[in-house]
Amino acid sequence: MSFAEEFEANLVSLAHVLQKKYSLLRDLDKSLQENQRQNEQRCEKEIEDIRRGRTGNITPSSTSLTQFSEEALDEQKHSVRIADEKVALAMQAYDLVDMHVQQLDQYMKKSEEIRKEKEAAAAALELENSEKAGKAGEGGRGGRKKTRLATAASTAAASTGVTSSNMDLDLPVDPNEPTYCVCNQVSYGEMVACDNNECKIEWFHFGCVGLKEQPKGKWYCPDCATVKKSRKGR
Repeated sequence: MSFAEEFEANLVSLAHVLQKKYSLLRDLDKSLQENQRQNEQRCEKEIEDIRRGRTGNITPSSTSLTQFSEEALDEQKHSVRIADEKVALAMQAYDLVDMHVQQLDQYMKKSEEIRKEKEAAAAALELENSEKAGKAGEGGRGGRKKTRLATAASTAAASTGVTSSNMDLDLPVDPNEPTYCVCNQVSYGEMVACDNNECKIEWFHFGCVGLKEQPKGKWYCPDCATVKKSRKGR
């Protein structure tokens, strides 16, 4: 059982426990009120009897004008005991609620720590995948062509109708990311590899070299094509 499930189960149990304690508090309060009412009536009667001279079993006190009967004093003591029991029940209810509040605080703190750990792990995984994708983009030549998922730059170009050949990448770029093409920009959109193994640039954006689709057969960049033609002319 997870902490959340255990805490939820404890909350259900807490509601039943509090209900019982509050019910007992109501019963004690009714008993206290009834006992106080009876004691007030008894004391009023005994005071009236003293005034009339009918003391009965009431003994005059040396420190006061009157001394209530044992029955009246017992009722007063009983009222104090009921009041003390009410206070104890209220403190128990408070401690139970406070304990659950502290458990909730601990659960929220633990949940926040787990959330941060998951976010950090996701960020690390994304960085690792990005690095792998970058290394894969730097693979060998040999006539291989590649088409990459459009980045934010190529997406912006498609939405505005601006081709990659005349678009400046003013988006934030990782300074460690390699650059390609005659535009000396990072890899984005569809790119083609020059089949000259000695090509200094290697990868080119379709728009920068006037391509709209992958060329068939071997393809050479403008510089390498010029060098290749000059060698044939000799």
